[in-house]
Amino acid sequence: MLRTLHLRDFVIVDEAEIHFESGFTVFSGETGAGKSILIDALSLALGARGDTSVLREGSSRSDITAVFEAPADVQAWLRERELDTDDALILRRVIDSQGRSRAFINGLPANLAQLRELGEQLVDIHGQHMHQSLLKTACQRDMLDAQGGHQDLARQVQQAWHAWQAAEKSLDQARRNAAALKEERERLEWQVAELERLGLQEGEWESISQDHNRLAHAQALLEGAGQALAVLDDEQGSARHTLNAAAHHIQQLLRHDSQLQTIYDAIESARISVSEAVSDLNSYLDRLELNPEQLEQAERRMSAIFEAARKFKVEPGELDALLASLQARLDASEAAADTQALAEKAGRLANEYQAAADALGKARRKTSKMLAGQVSEAMQTLAMKGGRFDVSLTKCPPGPHGNESVEFLVSGHAGTTPKPLGKVASGGELARISLALSVIASRAARVPTLIFDEVDTGVGGAVAEVVGRLLRELGERHQVLCVTHLPQVAARGAHHFEVKKSSSAASTLSSIEPLDEPGRVNELARMLGGVKITDTTREHAREMLNS
Repeated sequence: MLRTLHLRDFVIVDEAEIHFESGFTVFSGETGAGKSILIDALSLALGARGDTSVLREGSSRSDITAVFEAPADVQAWLRERELDTDDALILRRVIDSQGRSRAFINGLPANLAQLRELGEQLVDIHGQHMHQSLLKTACQRDMLDAQGGHQDLARQVQQAWHAWQAAEKSLDQARRNAAALKEERERLEWQVAELERLGLQEGEWESISQDHNRLAHAQALLEGAGQALAVLDDEQGSARHTLNAAAHHIQQLLRHDSQLQTIYDAIESARISVSEAVSDLNSYLDRLELNPEQLEQAERRMSAIFEAARKFKVEPGELDALLASLQARLDASEAAADTQALAEKAGRLANEYQAAADALGKARRKTSKMLAGQVSEAMQTLAMKGGRFDVSLTKCPPGPHGNESVEFLVSGHAGTTPKPLGKVASGGELARISLALSVIASRAARVPTLIFDEVDTGVGGAVAEVVGRLLRELGERHQVLCVTHLPQVAARGAHHFEVKKSSSAASTLSSIEPLDEPGRVNELARMLGGVKITDTTREHAREMLNS
Protein backbone atom coordinates (compact mmCIF):
# COMPACT_ATOMS: atom_id res chain seq x y z
CA MET A 1 0.00 0.00 0.00
CA LEU A 2 1.00 3.64 -0.47
CA ARG A 3 2.60 5.09 2.67
CA THR A 4 4.01 8.49 1.66
CA LEU A 5 3.96 10.82 -1.34
CA HIS A 6 6.49 13.66 -1.40
CA LEU A 7 6.23 16.44 -4.01
CA ARG A 8 8.65 19.25 -4.71
CA ASP A 9 8.07 21.96 -7.32
CA PHE A 10 5.24 20.06 -8.99
CA VAL A 11 2.73 22.19 -11.00
CA ILE A 12 1.47 24.57 -8.25
CA VAL A 13 2.85 22.67 -5.26
CA ASP A 14 6.15 23.99 -3.90
CA GLU A 15 6.63 21.16 -1.40
CA ALA A 16 4.28 18.66 0.22
CA GLU A 17 4.61 15.40 2.08
CA ILE A 18 1.44 13.35 2.50
CA HIS A 19 1.23 10.32 4.78
CA PHE A 20 -1.43 7.74 3.97
CA GLU A 21 -3.23 5.13 6.05
CA SER A 22 -5.10 1.99 5.15
CA GLY A 23 -8.85 2.11 4.48
CA PHE A 24 -10.83 4.77 2.64
CA THR A 25 -9.22 8.22 2.24
CA VAL A 26 -10.90 11.18 0.53
CA PHE A 27 -9.50 14.39 -0.98
CA SER A 28 -11.73 17.41 -1.42
CA GLY A 29 -11.37 21.09 -2.18
CA GLU A 30 -12.59 23.94 -4.33
CA THR A 31 -12.72 23.46 -8.08
CA GLY A 32 -9.28 24.20 -9.51
CA ALA A 33 -7.51 23.78 -6.16
CA GLY A 34 -5.39 20.97 -7.56
CA LYS A 35 -7.07 17.82 -6.23
CA SER A 36 -6.09 15.74 -9.25
CA ILE A 37 -2.47 16.93 -8.99
CA LEU A 38 -1.89 14.12 -6.47
CA ILE A 39 -2.98 11.50 -8.97
CA ASP A 40 -0.93 13.09 -11.76
CA ALA A 41 2.15 13.06 -9.52
CA LEU A 42 1.64 9.46 -8.45
CA SER A 43 1.14 8.46 -12.10
CA LEU A 44 4.56 9.95 -12.94
CA ALA A 45 6.15 8.01 -10.06
CA LEU A 46 4.57 4.89 -11.56
CA GLY A 47 6.05 5.44 -15.02
CA ALA A 48 3.66 7.76 -16.87
CA ARG A 49 5.21 10.04 -19.47
CA GLY A 50 5.89 13.62 -18.39
CA ASP A 51 7.38 16.85 -19.72
CA THR A 52 8.38 20.30 -18.51
CA SER A 53 4.72 21.29 -18.06
CA VAL A 54 4.78 19.55 -14.65
CA LEU A 55 7.44 21.95 -13.31
CA ARG A 56 6.32 24.73 -10.96
CA GLU A 57 6.85 28.16 -12.49
CA GLY A 58 10.46 29.29 -12.01
CA SER A 59 11.78 25.94 -10.73
CA SER A 60 14.64 23.97 -12.29
CA ARG A 61 13.24 20.51 -11.67
CA SER A 62 10.25 18.63 -10.32
CA ASP A 63 10.88 15.81 -7.83
CA ILE A 64 8.31 13.15 -6.87
CA THR A 65 8.89 10.31 -4.39
CA ALA A 66 6.35 7.62 -3.53
CA VAL A 67 6.96 5.18 -0.67
CA PHE A 68 5.08 1.87 -0.69
CA GLU A 69 4.73 -1.10 1.59
CA ALA A 70 5.42 -3.77 -1.02
CA PRO A 71 3.46 -7.08 -1.10
CA ALA A 72 5.33 -10.40 -1.32
CA ASP A 73 5.07 -10.77 -5.12
CA VAL A 74 6.52 -7.27 -5.61
CA GLN A 75 9.39 -8.10 -3.25
CA ALA A 76 10.14 -11.18 -5.37
CA TRP A 77 10.10 -8.99 -8.51
CA LEU A 78 12.60 -6.62 -6.88
CA ARG A 79 14.91 -9.45 -5.80
CA GLU A 80 15.01 -10.87 -9.32
CA ARG A 81 16.28 -7.50 -10.59
CA GLU A 82 18.59 -6.85 -7.62
CA LEU A 83 16.50 -3.82 -6.62
CA ASP A 84 15.33 -5.17 -3.27
CA THR A 85 15.91 -3.48 0.06
CA ASP A 86 15.16 -4.22 3.69
CA ASP A 87 13.19 -0.98 3.91
CA ALA A 88 10.04 0.17 2.12
CA LEU A 89 9.78 0.31 -1.66
CA ILE A 90 10.78 3.81 -2.81
CA LEU A 91 9.92 5.05 -6.33
CA ARG A 92 11.34 8.41 -7.41
CA ARG A 93 10.91 10.46 -10.57
CA VAL A 94 12.80 13.66 -11.46
CA ILE A 95 12.03 15.86 -14.49
CA ASP A 96 14.23 18.91 -15.14
CA SER A 97 13.70 22.11 -17.10
CA GLN A 98 15.40 20.59 -20.17
CA GLY A 99 12.76 17.85 -20.31
CA ARG A 100 15.18 15.17 -19.11
CA SER A 101 13.60 12.49 -16.96
CA ARG A 102 15.27 10.20 -14.44
CA ALA A 103 13.71 7.32 -12.52
CA PHE A 104 14.88 5.44 -9.42
CA ILE A 105 13.76 2.31 -7.59
CA ASN A 106 15.09 2.06 -4.04
CA GLY A 107 17.73 4.65 -4.93
CA LEU A 108 19.01 2.74 -7.97
CA PRO A 109 18.55 4.05 -11.55
CA ALA A 110 15.61 2.46 -13.38
CA ASN A 111 13.68 2.92 -16.61
CA LEU A 112 10.04 3.88 -17.15
CA ALA A 113 9.12 0.36 -18.27
CA GLN A 114 10.23 -0.97 -14.86
CA LEU A 115 8.21 1.73 -13.07
CA ARG A 116 5.13 0.87 -15.13
CA GLU A 117 5.57 -2.85 -14.48
CA LEU A 118 5.77 -2.16 -10.75
CA GLY A 119 2.85 0.26 -10.94
CA GLU A 120 0.56 -2.40 -12.40
CA GLN A 121 1.19 -4.49 -9.28
CA LEU A 122 0.75 -1.62 -6.80
CA VAL A 123 -1.96 0.81 -7.92
CA ASP A 124 -5.15 0.75 -10.02
CA ILE A 125 -6.40 4.22 -11.09
CA HIS A 126 -10.01 4.82 -12.18
CA GLY A 127 -10.19 8.19 -13.93
CA GLN A 128 -13.05 10.69 -13.96
CA HIS A 129 -13.60 10.20 -17.70
CA MET A 130 -13.67 6.42 -17.58
CA HIS A 131 -17.41 6.33 -18.34
CA GLN A 132 -16.74 7.97 -21.72
CA SER A 133 -14.42 5.15 -22.76
CA LEU A 134 -17.17 2.67 -21.84
CA LEU A 135 -18.90 3.62 -25.07
CA LYS A 136 -16.08 2.00 -27.06
CA THR A 137 -16.53 -1.69 -27.78
CA ALA A 138 -12.79 -2.29 -27.48
CA CYS A 139 -12.89 -0.90 -23.92
CA GLN A 140 -15.90 -3.08 -23.11
CA ARG A 141 -14.09 -6.18 -24.40
CA ASP A 142 -10.95 -5.34 -22.42
CA MET A 143 -12.97 -4.72 -19.26
CA LEU A 144 -14.75 -8.07 -19.60
CA ASP A 145 -11.43 -9.89 -20.08
CA ALA A 146 -9.89 -8.05 -17.14
CA GLN A 147 -12.84 -8.88 -14.90
CA GLY A 148 -12.63 -12.58 -15.80
CA GLY A 149 -8.83 -12.71 -15.76
CA HIS A 150 -8.74 -13.70 -19.44
CA GLN A 151 -5.85 -11.43 -20.42
CA ASP A 152 -3.34 -14.26 -20.91
CA LEU A 153 -5.85 -16.25 -22.96
CA ALA A 154 -6.67 -13.14 -25.02
CA ARG A 155 -2.95 -12.66 -25.73
CA GLN A 156 -2.67 -16.30 -26.82
CA VAL A 157 -5.58 -15.79 -29.23
CA GLN A 158 -3.95 -12.65 -30.65
CA GLN A 159 -0.58 -14.38 -31.11
CA ALA A 160 -2.23 -17.46 -32.68
CA TRP A 161 -4.18 -15.19 -35.07
CA HIS A 162 -1.05 -13.35 -36.26
CA ALA A 163 0.87 -16.63 -36.70
CA TRP A 164 -2.01 -18.10 -38.74
CA GLN A 165 -2.31 -14.99 -40.93
CA ALA A 166 1.45 -14.94 -41.56
CA ALA A 167 1.28 -18.58 -42.70
CA GLU A 168 -1.67 -17.81 -44.98
CA LYS A 169 0.25 -14.89 -46.47
CA SER A 170 3.27 -17.12 -47.20
CA LEU A 171 1.01 -19.70 -48.83
CA ASP A 172 -0.68 -17.04 -50.96
CA GLN A 173 2.68 -15.60 -52.06
CA ALA A 174 3.96 -19.08 -52.96
CA ARG A 175 0.94 -19.69 -55.15
CA ARG A 176 1.04 -16.28 -56.83
CA ASN A 177 4.81 -16.14 -57.29
CA ALA A 178 5.43 -19.73 -58.30
CA ALA A 179 7.29 -18.80 -61.51
CA ALA A 180 9.53 -16.22 -59.84
CA LEU A 181 10.27 -18.60 -56.97
CA LYS A 182 11.18 -21.35 -59.42
CA GLU A 183 13.56 -19.05 -61.28
CA GLU A 184 15.18 -17.94 -58.02
CA ARG A 185 15.52 -21.54 -56.87
CA GLU A 186 17.18 -22.63 -60.15
CA ARG A 187 19.68 -19.79 -59.90
CA LEU A 188 20.56 -20.72 -56.33
CA GLU A 189 20.84 -24.41 -57.25
CA TRP A 190 23.37 -23.56 -60.01
CA GLN A 191 25.42 -21.35 -57.67
CA VAL A 192 25.46 -23.99 -54.92
CA ALA A 193 26.43 -26.69 -57.44
CA GLU A 194 29.32 -24.56 -58.74
CA LEU A 195 30.75 -24.08 -55.27
CA GLU A 196 30.19 -27.68 -54.26
CA ARG A 197 32.13 -28.84 -57.33
CA LEU A 198 35.01 -26.67 -56.18
CA GLY A 199 34.97 -28.69 -52.94
CA LEU A 200 36.54 -25.93 -50.88
CA GLN A 201 37.12 -27.03 -47.30
CA GLU A 202 36.86 -24.73 -44.31
CA GLY A 203 40.17 -22.90 -43.86
CA GLU A 204 41.60 -24.42 -47.06
CA TRP A 205 42.47 -21.09 -48.65
CA GLU A 206 44.70 -20.05 -45.75
CA SER A 207 46.34 -23.49 -45.66
CA ILE A 208 47.05 -23.75 -49.39
CA SER A 209 48.36 -20.16 -49.46
CA GLN A 210 50.90 -21.06 -46.81
CA ASP A 211 51.87 -24.30 -48.63
CA HIS A 212 52.32 -22.47 -51.92
CA ASN A 213 54.46 -19.79 -50.31
CA ARG A 214 56.70 -22.46 -48.76
CA LEU A 215 57.02 -24.54 -51.94
CA ALA A 216 57.71 -21.50 -54.12
CA HIS A 217 60.60 -20.46 -51.85
CA ALA A 218 61.90 -23.93 -50.97
CA GLN A 219 65.42 -23.29 -52.35
CA ALA A 220 65.85 -20.07 -50.38
CA LEU A 221 64.49 -21.76 -47.26
CA LEU A 222 66.98 -24.65 -47.59
CA GLU A 223 69.93 -22.33 -48.03
CA GLY A 224 68.96 -19.94 -45.27
CA ALA A 225 68.19 -22.66 -42.74
CA GLY A 226 71.52 -24.39 -43.54
CA GLN A 227 73.44 -21.17 -43.02
CA ALA A 228 71.69 -20.55 -39.72
CA LEU A 229 72.52 -24.11 -38.61
CA ALA A 230 76.21 -23.60 -39.48
CA VAL A 231 76.33 -20.40 -37.38
CA LEU A 232 74.82 -22.18 -34.43
CA ASP A 233 76.57 -25.56 -34.61
CA ASP A 234 79.82 -25.39 -36.58
CA GLU A 235 82.82 -27.07 -34.98
CA GLN A 236 84.82 -23.87 -34.46
CA GLY A 237 83.37 -20.43 -33.76
CA SER A 238 79.72 -21.56 -33.63
CA ALA A 239 77.33 -20.19 -31.05
CA ARG A 240 77.04 -23.54 -29.29
CA HIS A 241 80.83 -23.98 -29.16
CA THR A 242 81.26 -20.44 -27.80
CA LEU A 243 78.57 -20.89 -25.13
CA ASN A 244 80.03 -24.24 -24.05
CA ALA A 245 83.43 -22.60 -23.55
CA ALA A 246 81.97 -19.68 -21.60
CA ALA A 247 79.95 -22.00 -19.36
CA HIS A 248 83.07 -24.09 -18.65
CA HIS A 249 85.14 -21.00 -17.66
CA ILE A 250 82.47 -19.57 -15.34
CA GLN A 251 81.88 -22.96 -13.76
CA GLN A 252 85.57 -23.12 -12.79
CA LEU A 253 85.30 -19.74 -11.10
CA LEU A 254 82.16 -20.48 -9.11
CA ARG A 255 84.09 -22.13 -6.29
CA HIS A 256 85.86 -18.81 -5.71
CA ASP A 257 82.85 -16.45 -5.98
CA SER A 258 79.24 -17.61 -5.71
CA GLN A 259 77.98 -14.27 -7.13
CA LEU A 260 78.83 -15.70 -10.60
CA GLN A 261 76.02 -18.24 -10.22
CA THR A 262 73.40 -16.03 -11.86
CA ILE A 263 75.72 -15.39 -14.81
CA TYR A 264 76.39 -19.11 -15.17
CA ASP A 265 72.64 -19.83 -15.09
CA ALA A 266 72.01 -17.28 -17.86
CA ILE A 267 74.75 -18.81 -20.07
CA GLU A 268 73.45 -22.31 -19.39
CA SER A 269 69.92 -21.22 -20.36
CA ALA A 270 71.22 -19.73 -23.61
CA ARG A 271 73.20 -22.91 -24.33
CA ILE A 272 70.09 -25.07 -23.86
CA SER A 273 68.05 -22.76 -26.13
CA VAL A 274 70.71 -22.95 -28.85
CA SER A 275 70.77 -26.74 -28.59
CA GLU A 276 66.98 -26.87 -29.01
CA ALA A 277 67.15 -24.51 -31.99
CA VAL A 278 69.85 -26.71 -33.61
CA SER A 279 67.66 -29.79 -33.12
CA ASP A 280 64.60 -28.04 -34.59
CA LEU A 281 66.58 -26.77 -37.60
CA ASN A 282 67.89 -30.27 -38.36
CA SER A 283 64.32 -31.62 -38.24
CA TYR A 284 63.11 -28.78 -40.47
CA LEU A 285 65.84 -29.43 -43.07
CA ASP A 286 65.03 -33.14 -43.06
CA ARG A 287 61.40 -32.39 -43.93
CA LEU A 288 62.00 -29.56 -46.41
CA GLU A 289 62.63 -30.55 -49.99
CA LEU A 290 62.23 -29.18 -53.50
CA ASN A 291 58.97 -30.56 -54.96
CA PRO A 292 58.05 -28.97 -58.32
CA GLU A 293 55.11 -31.35 -58.79
CA GLN A 294 53.51 -30.40 -55.44
CA LEU A 295 54.12 -26.74 -56.24
CA GLU A 296 52.33 -27.14 -59.55
CA GLN A 297 49.34 -28.81 -57.84
CA ALA A 298 49.11 -25.95 -55.32
CA GLU A 299 49.19 -23.37 -58.13
CA ARG A 300 46.41 -25.16 -60.03
CA ARG A 301 44.26 -25.31 -56.89
CA MET A 302 44.84 -21.64 -56.14
CA SER A 303 43.95 -20.75 -59.72
CA ALA A 304 40.63 -22.63 -59.44
CA ILE A 305 39.79 -20.86 -56.18
CA PHE A 306 40.73 -17.46 -57.64
CA GLU A 307 38.50 -18.12 -60.66
CA ALA A 308 35.52 -19.00 -58.43
CA ALA A 309 36.09 -15.92 -56.27
CA ARG A 310 36.20 -13.72 -59.38
CA LYS A 311 32.99 -15.29 -60.71
CA PHE A 312 31.10 -14.70 -57.46
CA LYS A 313 32.78 -11.33 -56.81
CA VAL A 314 34.10 -12.15 -53.33
CA GLU A 315 37.52 -12.66 -51.75
CA PRO A 316 38.89 -16.25 -51.97
CA GLY A 317 38.69 -16.63 -48.20
CA GLU A 318 34.95 -15.78 -48.25
CA LEU A 319 33.88 -18.61 -50.57
CA ASP A 320 33.09 -21.15 -47.83
CA ALA A 321 30.86 -18.61 -46.02
CA LEU A 322 29.18 -17.76 -49.34
CA LEU A 323 28.34 -21.42 -49.93
CA ALA A 324 26.70 -21.68 -46.48
CA SER A 325 24.68 -18.52 -47.17
CA LEU A 326 23.53 -19.70 -50.61
CA GLN A 327 22.58 -23.10 -49.21
CA ALA A 328 20.47 -21.45 -46.49
CA ARG A 329 18.73 -19.27 -49.08
CA LEU A 330 18.11 -22.31 -51.26
CA ASP A 331 16.57 -24.19 -48.34
CA ALA A 332 14.33 -21.20 -47.56
CA SER A 333 13.36 -20.89 -51.23
CA GLU A 334 12.45 -24.55 -51.42
CA ALA A 335 10.38 -24.25 -48.25
CA ALA A 336 8.65 -21.13 -49.60
CA ALA A 337 7.77 -22.96 -52.82
CA ASP A 338 6.44 -26.07 -51.04
CA THR A 339 2.75 -25.14 -51.17
CA GLN A 340 1.68 -28.45 -49.68
CA ALA A 341 3.85 -27.95 -46.59
CA LEU A 342 2.75 -24.32 -46.34
CA ALA A 343 -0.90 -25.33 -46.58
CA GLU A 344 -0.42 -27.94 -43.87
CA LYS A 345 1.27 -25.36 -41.62
CA ALA A 346 -1.53 -22.84 -42.21
CA GLY A 347 -4.11 -25.50 -41.39
CA ARG A 348 -2.32 -26.47 -38.18
CA LEU A 349 -2.06 -22.84 -37.07
CA ALA A 350 -5.74 -22.28 -37.92
CA ASN A 351 -6.64 -25.16 -35.62
CA GLU A 352 -4.44 -23.75 -32.85
CA TYR A 353 -6.13 -20.36 -33.24
CA GLN A 354 -9.59 -21.93 -33.18
CA ALA A 355 -8.82 -23.91 -30.03
CA ALA A 356 -7.57 -20.78 -28.23
CA ALA A 357 -10.50 -18.69 -29.50
CA ASP A 358 -13.01 -21.34 -28.35
CA ALA A 359 -11.45 -21.39 -24.89
CA LEU A 360 -11.58 -17.58 -24.72
CA GLY A 361 -15.21 -17.55 -25.87
CA LYS A 362 -16.18 -20.09 -23.20
CA ALA A 363 -14.45 -18.04 -20.50
CA ARG A 364 -16.11 -14.85 -21.72
CA ARG A 365 -19.58 -16.41 -21.64
CA LYS A 366 -19.07 -17.49 -18.03
CA THR A 367 -17.77 -14.07 -16.96
CA SER A 368 -20.55 -12.27 -18.88
CA LYS A 369 -23.27 -13.95 -16.81
CA MET A 370 -21.46 -13.18 -13.56
CA LEU A 371 -20.74 -9.54 -14.49
CA ALA A 372 -24.29 -8.94 -15.74
CA GLY A 373 -25.74 -10.18 -12.45
CA GLN A 374 -23.34 -8.12 -10.31
CA VAL A 375 -23.85 -4.85 -12.22
CA SER A 376 -27.62 -5.34 -12.37
CA GLU A 377 -27.63 -5.82 -8.59
CA ALA A 378 -25.53 -2.67 -8.09
CA MET A 379 -27.87 -0.66 -10.35
CA GLN A 380 -30.76 -1.25 -7.95
CA THR A 381 -28.94 0.79 -5.29
CA LEU A 382 -27.78 3.50 -7.71
CA ALA A 383 -31.21 5.00 -8.55
CA MET A 384 -31.78 2.58 -11.43
CA LYS A 385 -34.26 0.27 -9.71
CA GLY A 386 -35.68 -2.31 -12.11
CA GLY A 387 -32.81 -1.68 -14.53
CA ARG A 388 -30.80 -4.49 -16.01
CA PHE A 389 -27.27 -4.82 -17.34
CA ASP A 390 -26.29 -7.46 -19.89
CA VAL A 391 -23.21 -8.45 -21.88
CA SER A 392 -23.89 -9.45 -25.47
CA LEU A 393 -21.47 -11.85 -27.15
CA THR A 394 -22.18 -11.94 -30.90
CA LYS A 395 -20.47 -14.37 -33.24
CA CYS A 396 -18.23 -12.58 -35.72
CA PRO A 397 -15.59 -13.56 -38.30
CA PRO A 398 -12.30 -14.79 -36.75
CA GLY A 399 -9.97 -11.99 -35.76
CA PRO A 400 -7.15 -11.11 -33.35
CA HIS A 401 -9.66 -10.72 -30.50
CA GLY A 402 -11.51 -14.00 -30.96
CA ASN A 403 -14.68 -15.17 -32.66
CA GLU A 404 -17.15 -12.93 -30.85
CA SER A 405 -17.76 -9.22 -30.45
CA VAL A 406 -18.45 -7.87 -26.97
CA GLU A 407 -21.08 -5.21 -26.29
CA PHE A 408 -22.54 -3.91 -23.03
CA LEU A 409 -26.34 -3.56 -23.01
CA VAL A 410 -28.51 -1.77 -20.46
CA SER A 411 -32.14 -1.10 -19.73
CA GLY A 412 -32.77 1.70 -17.28
CA HIS A 413 -36.25 0.56 -16.25
CA ALA A 414 -38.11 -2.66 -15.60
CA GLY A 415 -39.86 -4.23 -18.58
CA THR A 416 -37.61 -2.70 -21.25
CA THR A 417 -35.26 -4.66 -23.46
CA PRO A 418 -31.55 -3.97 -22.87
CA LYS A 419 -29.97 -1.95 -25.67
CA PRO A 420 -26.41 -0.77 -26.44
CA LEU A 421 -25.01 1.37 -23.65
CA GLY A 422 -24.28 4.42 -25.78
CA LYS A 423 -27.79 4.58 -27.23
CA VAL A 424 -29.96 4.48 -24.12
CA ALA A 425 -27.89 5.51 -21.08
CA SER A 426 -27.93 9.15 -20.05
CA GLY A 427 -24.77 10.84 -18.82
CA GLY A 428 -25.72 10.26 -15.19
CA GLU A 429 -26.69 6.64 -15.79
CA LEU A 430 -23.47 6.06 -17.68
CA ALA A 431 -21.45 7.48 -14.79
CA ARG A 432 -23.28 5.25 -12.29
CA ILE A 433 -22.80 2.12 -14.41
CA SER A 434 -19.14 3.02 -14.83
CA LEU A 435 -18.80 3.37 -11.06
CA ALA A 436 -20.50 0.02 -10.49
CA LEU A 437 -18.14 -1.63 -12.98
CA SER A 438 -15.14 0.03 -11.32
CA VAL A 439 -16.15 -1.18 -7.86
CA ILE A 440 -16.91 -4.70 -9.07
CA ALA A 441 -13.64 -4.89 -10.98
CA SER A 442 -11.74 -3.55 -7.99
CA ARG A 443 -13.20 -6.19 -5.69
CA ALA A 444 -11.45 -8.78 -7.82
CA ALA A 445 -8.26 -6.75 -8.16
CA ARG A 446 -5.10 -7.98 -6.47
CA VAL A 447 -3.40 -4.57 -6.35
CA PRO A 448 -3.33 -3.15 -2.81
CA THR A 449 -4.15 0.49 -3.67
CA LEU A 450 -7.18 1.72 -5.64
CA ILE A 451 -7.62 5.36 -6.69
CA PHE A 452 -10.89 6.91 -7.85
CA ASP A 453 -10.56 10.33 -9.48
CA GLU A 454 -14.01 11.98 -9.34
CA VAL A 455 -15.73 8.83 -10.59
CA ASP A 456 -18.83 10.09 -8.72
CA THR A 457 -19.38 12.79 -11.37
CA GLY A 458 -23.00 12.85 -12.47
CA VAL A 459 -24.50 11.46 -9.26
CA GLY A 460 -25.89 13.10 -6.15
CA GLY A 461 -28.41 12.84 -3.34
CA ALA A 462 -29.22 9.35 -2.09
CA VAL A 463 -27.13 7.82 -4.88
CA ALA A 464 -24.10 9.69 -3.61
CA GLU A 465 -24.61 8.10 -0.18
CA VAL A 466 -24.63 4.67 -1.81
CA VAL A 467 -21.44 5.54 -3.70
CA GLY A 468 -19.78 6.57 -0.45
CA ARG A 469 -20.87 3.34 1.23
CA LEU A 470 -19.57 1.25 -1.68
CA LEU A 471 -16.17 2.93 -1.54
CA ARG A 472 -16.02 2.62 2.27
CA GLU A 473 -16.76 -1.13 1.98
CA LEU A 474 -14.09 -1.40 -0.69
CA GLY A 475 -11.69 0.26 1.75
CA GLU A 476 -12.06 -2.73 4.05
CA ARG A 477 -10.25 -4.89 1.47
CA HIS A 478 -7.97 -2.34 -0.23
CA GLN A 479 -6.39 1.00 0.43
CA VAL A 480 -8.84 3.32 -1.38
CA LEU A 481 -8.04 6.96 -2.29
CA CYS A 482 -10.82 9.07 -3.78
CA VAL A 483 -10.89 12.62 -5.14
CA THR A 484 -14.50 13.79 -4.69
CA HIS A 485 -16.73 16.85 -4.76
CA LEU A 486 -19.66 15.13 -3.02
CA PRO A 487 -20.11 15.63 0.73
CA GLN A 488 -21.98 12.31 0.97
CA VAL A 489 -18.87 10.51 -0.31
CA ALA A 490 -16.41 12.62 1.70
CA ALA A 491 -18.34 11.90 4.93
CA ARG A 492 -17.74 8.17 4.45
CA GLY A 493 -13.96 8.54 4.41
CA ALA A 494 -11.94 7.14 7.27
CA HIS A 495 -9.38 9.86 6.53
CA HIS A 496 -9.89 13.25 4.89
CA PHE A 497 -7.46 15.68 3.21
CA GLU A 498 -8.33 19.17 2.02
CA VAL A 499 -6.65 20.67 -1.04
CA LYS A 500 -6.41 24.47 -0.96
CA LYS A 501 -5.13 26.99 -3.48
CA SER A 502 -3.73 30.36 -2.44
CA SER A 503 -2.68 33.17 -4.76
CA SER A 504 -0.45 36.18 -4.41
CA ALA A 505 1.05 38.69 -6.82
CA ALA A 506 4.11 36.47 -7.18
CA SER A 507 2.64 32.98 -7.42
CA THR A 508 -0.21 30.53 -6.99
CA LEU A 509 0.35 27.60 -4.64
CA SER A 510 -1.61 24.51 -3.65
CA SER A 511 -1.41 22.80 -0.26
CA ILE A 512 -2.71 19.44 0.98
CA GLU A 513 -3.55 19.16 4.68
CA PRO A 514 -5.12 16.36 6.77
CA LEU A 515 -8.33 17.37 8.55
CA ASP A 516 -9.27 16.68 12.15
CA GLU A 517 -12.94 16.31 13.11
CA PRO A 518 -13.71 20.05 13.37
CA GLY A 519 -11.89 20.59 10.09
CA ARG A 520 -13.93 17.85 8.45
CA VAL A 521 -17.15 19.43 9.68
CA ASN A 522 -16.16 22.79 8.17
CA GLU A 523 -15.12 21.20 4.87
CA LEU A 524 -18.33 19.15 4.60
CA ALA A 525 -20.30 22.30 5.41
CA ARG A 526 -18.50 24.12 2.58
CA MET A 527 -19.29 21.25 0.21
CA LEU A 528 -22.94 21.38 1.29
CA GLY A 529 -23.49 25.13 1.49
CA GLY A 530 -21.11 26.74 -0.96
CA VAL A 531 -19.62 30.17 -0.22
CA LYS A 532 -21.74 31.05 2.83
CA ILE A 533 -21.49 28.53 5.65
CA THR A 534 -24.17 28.71 8.35
CA ASP A 535 -24.68 26.95 11.64
CA THR A 536 -27.36 24.88 9.96
CA THR A 537 -24.97 23.58 7.29
CA ARG A 538 -22.37 22.85 9.96
CA GLU A 539 -24.95 20.90 11.95
CA HIS A 540 -25.93 19.01 8.81
CA ALA A 541 -22.26 18.28 8.12
CA ARG A 542 -21.74 17.07 11.69
CA GLU A 543 -24.78 14.82 11.38
CA MET A 544 -23.47 13.33 8.11
CA LEU A 545 -20.09 12.70 9.67
CA ASN A 546 -21.50 11.09 12.81
CA SER A 547 -23.83 8.83 10.84
